[in-house]
Amino acid sequence: MNKELEQAIMAAGDLPTIPVVAMKVMQLLESENATADELAKIVASDPAVAARVLKISNSSFYGCQRQIQSLSMAIVILGFSTLKSLVVAASVKQVYKPFGLTEQMLWEHSFGAGLAARIIASATKLANEEEAFLAGLFHDIGKTIMNMLDRDKFQLVMQKCYNDGILFDEAEKNVYPFSHDEVGAYVIKKWNFPDALFTTIMQHHKLDFSSSDDAYVANLTAVVNLADQFCNRLGIGTRDPHEELDIASSKAAQIANLDSERIDELLETFSAAYEKDRQTFA
Repeated sequence: MNKELEQAIMAAGDLPTIPVVAMKVMQLLESENATADELAKIVASDPAVAARVLKISNSSFYGCQRQIQSLSMAIVILGFSTLKSLVVAASVKQVYKPFGLTEQMLWEHSFGAGLAARIIASATKLANEEEAFLAGLFHDIGKTIMNMLDRDKFQLVMQKCYNDGILFDEAEKNVYPFSHDEVGAYVIKKWNFPDALFTTIMQHHKLDFSSSDDAYVANLTAVVNLADQFCNRLGIGTRDPHEELDIASSKAAQIANLDSERIDELLETFSAAYEKDRQTFA
């Protein structure tokens, strides 16, 4: 734990805040008496978020048999939990502005990882689908924050990746005294998301768990790491596909107990879903 970095992020006044609509939705859903109409009113207060929620609700990714035409219908058909993650995803895109090439790639990779994590969680039952979606969505939020706070410094890391042909994590160490994992985890903590999400983001590359750690959190983190690898393999949010990436031999695959055949099946499912609906999430 980097206490100095944590204190700096907690005290920082220039970091983006979690969008108001997302915060209100999360607060409302903590109440046992929340109704579809109350939830719809909150989402409708931000027309851009409402439009994006409806757009995503009607994607093939959610497999609805009929067109969802209203927020109330989306809530009834998809359920409160699913809508919560959709609202967070739809509203948090604001954090990725200004929307240049770097931000576009970060967004595509983050949303792609969210979708991949949801597919993996659904198929394996290793984690709750919506928790996996949000963890995938936020796994690299640290990169976005670092880019936002000092764009020139972050671009230096990106240039090292492309010019020297090295991985982001390696290039990052040459420029920063901390990692995007740490930054992202502390920002999630600042935004008051659950501890499981904090740990997952902090550990999504290292996967440093022992037998005494929470097995569910370890599984959730493995799902997110696999989702990250799926996106890297397919080139989602990266300069080029990493076709040589051996996902089946990874630590995440071992934790999830997935062999190469199962991983190929999941990768194919995700690839098809992403290609079919990629414009929906743009």
